[in-house]
Amino acid sequence: MFEQLVDVICNYVEVEPENIHPESRFMEDLGFTSFDFMSMLGELEDAFDVEIDEQEVADIRTVQEAVDYLEKLQAEE
Repeated sequence: MFEQLVDVICNYVEVEPENIHPESRFMEDLGFTSFDFMSMLGELEDAFDVEIDEQEVADIRTVQEAVDYLEKLQAEE
């Protein structure tokens, strides 16, 4: 799951995959804008076949938090 998320992240920001870590923060460390993040959520819904609640993801700051959230969604389906 982490590796798949890293691949998607690299579509949105100019960061080398090896520089993305579980504790990396989307905005501060990876350079995401709010628009980048919201656009990425749409792609994640398609890639992982889940429905993302925009209210819930408002609290996601790190890559690991995103992985945990996606795994939780997949477990619920």
